[in-house]
Amino acid sequence: MAPPRRLLVAVLLAVAVPLLFLFPAEAGTVGVNYGRVANNLPNPAAVVQLLKQQGVAQVKLYDADPTVLRALANTGIKVVVALPNEQLAAAASRASYALLWVRRNVGAYYPATQIHGIAVGNEVFASAKNVTAQLVPAMANVHAALARLNLDNAVKVSSPIALTALASSYPSSAGAFREDLAQAVMKPMLDFLAQTGSYLMVNAYPFFAYSGNAGDISLDYALFRPNAGVLDPGNGLKYYSLLDAQLDAVFAAVSKLGNYNGVRVVVSETGWPSKGDANEAGASAANAAAYNGNLARRVLSGNAGTPRRPDADIDVYLFALFNENQKPGPTSERNYGVFYPNQQKVYDVDFVLGGGGSPAGGGGSQGNGGLGWQENGGPSSGSTSGNPPSGVKVTTGEAWCVANAIVGEQRLQAALDYACGPGGADCKAIQPGAACFEPNTMVAHASYAFNDYYQRKGRSIGTCDFAGAAYVVNQAPISYGRVQACIGSELLSLGWSYYYGPDHLFWFSRSDLVVAVVGAQGAIMTVTGPVRFADRCDMTRPPVSAVLVSFVVPRACLDVADRVVPDCHFQDLFVSSYCTIVPYCIFFILHSLLDCTCLTGPVVVSREVLPHVRFDRSAIIRC
Repeated sequence: MAPPRRLLVAVLLAVAVPLLFLFPAEAGTVGVNYGRVANNLPNPAAVVQLLKQQGVAQVKLYDADPTVLRALANTGIKVVVALPNEQLAAAASRASYALLWVRRNVGAYYPATQIHGIAVGNEVFASAKNVTAQLVPAMANVHAALARLNLDNAVKVSSPIALTALASSYPSSAGAFREDLAQAVMKPMLDFLAQTGSYLMVNAYPFFAYSGNAGDISLDYALFRPNAGVLDPGNGLKYYSLLDAQLDAVFAAVSKLGNYNGVRVVVSETGWPSKGDANEAGASAANAAAYNGNLARRVLSGNAGTPRRPDADIDVYLFALFNENQKPGPTSERNYGVFYPNQQKVYDVDFVLGGGGSPAGGGGSQGNGGLGWQENGGPSSGSTSGNPPSGVKVTTGEAWCVANAIVGEQRLQAALDYACGPGGADCKAIQPGAACFEPNTMVAHASYAFNDYYQRKGRSIGTCDFAGAAYVVNQAPISYGRVQACIGSELLSLGWSYYYGPDHLFWFSRSDLVVAVVGAQGAIMTVTGPVRFADRCDMTRPPVSAVLVSFVVPRACLDVADRVVPDCHFQDLFVSSYCTIVPYCIFFILHSLLDCTCLTGPVVVSREVLPHVRFDRSAIIRC
């Protein structure tokens, strides 16, 4: 059996954990693709205002439209323009054509418009017009034109490739480019990218893989939610995200052509449709919100690396800004937008850590407090009956609205004031001395108020937003303190991960988990269960000069005598498990160890971010 993987710990908010305080990798950026295959979109000036309100820092275009580029001037928004496939042959065969194109579409607007990239073609290998042979020569001529204008350091040239460029992608370690592309196109392209300091653009859509294989691929695996994971037998790495597996297949394909470790990957398109045809499994607003929201939080938190390249900082461009009503193909093609053409949200997703803007006409902690948006319509009526207004989408299944701690107390307070005031939430239970006053923290009180508001609004999509100060969870959230009882969960709630975001935590079910206390030699000393709030408040106190590690253990990992089974063991003083059910919520209680008293708070281990840092004895005993 393979040795245990290294564990990455994410520190829970509101608990001082000086021993294990980890800093994230440099965060990536979440941009958006601004497609315009529609006849009902707002004008570019209005679109730019929407981008600014939402905190969008990067936008990718499919052309170099003058009205759009002028509207983006002096905004600070970084822009990728595109030379369309139809112009590749001309740009490849005539350097003068490439120079003229760059002068007209880049030089004329830079630097007022912060153009920082040119996409030469889009998914050229998948295009009906066979211009594959012209791709790299066109890229070279465009770069030479930039150099002639002294813009080659500021503006990089690349070309988005689709995953259809791969001959094999499963398992990830077997990733390889198609034989007709590998040496003829991809190697020259990678050489060009390495020489010019550019990046490889990849359009990756887990939705396509899931929708075509819904019986074989877990939806949780596709949506960045907790799942059993998929082991790659070729490299021994375990994947908990379909996008990671797709990107590592690209990395594997690249590595087969040479050493291109210096070439970054940018996810130039990825997204999930909010609607689809009957045969398009998984196409829904809830799944789109989960995919894009979880991906955005992951990237913005500096946790976008893959198992093969854990330290990679990967920028992503969500597809797309708007639903585009004139796109051909299945229904999903017209429903990838984060926004409707009227600028109302199809669902919530943040482009900056902790949220930011609200769509024009609504949202935010003032006014209507992030009320729900009717499909293709304006704000909801504001009913507090618990039933949403007619025509408003609702979240199906169990759902809770919890506070987004990362936005800070000032924004949480503003949203809390609205929820408990004009919003109509019943906040009596979080008043001093009331049942849910403890824990007396902003996050706990805000979670209570936001959830009460959300439930009263019938859990309409959009009513758990508060300008990015709240979001929806679909399983009982793990929190410390008594607020769990006040938002309808028997479990200890609020599992805020300070850096990595709540969706990287494990959510525990009541029936198959117990709390165990393990001595320094790995022997079970105490077992209580199933998990209840009191279990976490009344943990066994460690004796003097001893080390106890208490944590949640899957019931499946214990035998009838409540002893850990052989394939679910603990090595040294860090937890490792070969059980298929891996989640642990760990409390480290260090007392009088080597005359050094240390007390740490709750720490959550995340499988999604395993290969980053070793969690071992030295980390535990260092005070």
